This record gives sequence, C-alpha cells and structure tokens, in this order.
Amino acid sequence: MAEKTNTIITIGRQYGSAGREIGDKVADHFGIKLYDEEMLDVAAKESGICKEIFETHDEKPTNSFLYSLVMDTYSMGYSSNTFSEMPINHKVFLAQFDAIKKIAEEGPCILLGRCADYALENYKNVVNIFIHASLDARIRRIARIYDYTDAKAKDVILKTDKKRASYYNYYTNKKWSDATSYDLCLNSSALGVEGTVQAIVDYVKRHESIENPVL
Repeated sequence: MAEKTNTIITIGRQYGSAGREIGDKVADHFGIKLYDEEMLDVAAKESGICKEIFETHDEKPTNSFLYSLVMDTYSMGYSSNTFSEMPINHKVFLAQFDAIKKIAEEGPCILLGRCADYALENYKNVVNIFIHASLDARIRRIARIYDYTDAKAKDVILKTDKKRASYYNYYTNKKWSDATSYDLCLNSSALGVEGTVQAIVDYVKRHESIENPVL
C-alpha cells in the first residue's frame, strides 16, 4: 500500500542521472502521478495549441522575445486578445506555466523539469530536488540504453545539459544545478537509484513533519 503524501515534488536532473526512473519510483512509493511530457499534454489541452508546438519548444531556450515582457504579461494577467496576438513562444511559455499550476492545484504529484520549481515558488507544499551524477556514470547509462558509443553518449549528454541549463537560467531567477536553487541535491551515482529514491522519500516525510508538527 502506497504511503500518503501531501507534497508536490519537482525534480530537475542532469541527463543520464536516472532522474526519470527515480521520479517514477518515488511516485510509485507515494501513489501519486509523475508528469514529464504529460505536462505538455495538459498545456496543449488547456491552451488549444497543438502538442507538436510544445514538443518543438520543450526545454529549449529562445531569444526571440524579452523575458521581462513575458513575465510582466504573466504577472499582470492577460486578456484573450492579448494572448491571441502574442508570438507563439510567448504562448508556449505562458501555457506551460499555467498547466504546471493547474496540475499542482489538483494535488500531490511529481513534476519533472520545465522550471516547475519556479512556477510553483509561492506554493508551500513543494519540495524541489536536483539529481546529478558523475559524467562517467551518465555516459555508461546513456550508452547502454541507446546503444551509443561512449563518445556519442558524452556528446548527447553535454548538449542536453547545456540546453536544460540555458532554458532554466533564461526563464527563472535561479541557476540550474546550483545547490542554492533547490531544497535537496542528490548524487545518484553515489547513492544508486534505490538509495536516491529512499533519500527523497525520507526528506519529503521529514519536510512534512516540520510543516505539520504533531502537537
């Protein structure tokens, strides 16, 4: 029987660190849903923008619009007319943030990547986690999963991490992979997948006991 939690868990991860596998196992432990690409499904459904457009822009930075303009629009609210006149990059960004908030309001879950920690920064019941691993361990994992050479695996890892970092650093006021940007950072190559899962479970339980002390 799954252990109950009231916490929303966001997970940032280096490519090849087993972040998705770890997230799935934590979700199974607590009996909650994990959202990865599923966030794009919600954003597409709610916004009416086709999913392929979200996939094209998924965790990819863009310099085609001013960040400050987008955030001003987001924080002040926007009318349907304003939204319809926006460039597609604006729409994707805002729709995804709205989708993350909508998912979070439905209850405890796990959100993988896509600046979910930033979108939910004003929510109290959120734990933000970053999973990293040694480059050698990540190369071995990606080479095994996708049948890549070590050189190919390394190239894909470095490019994917650069893309994720650029996206996160561009859209948030924090720095991707910096410990100060998260509540908990874990090395999955040191702890192993199961050890990392247990560390997250223990942290979430401890966090909830502090937030809701037994009097």
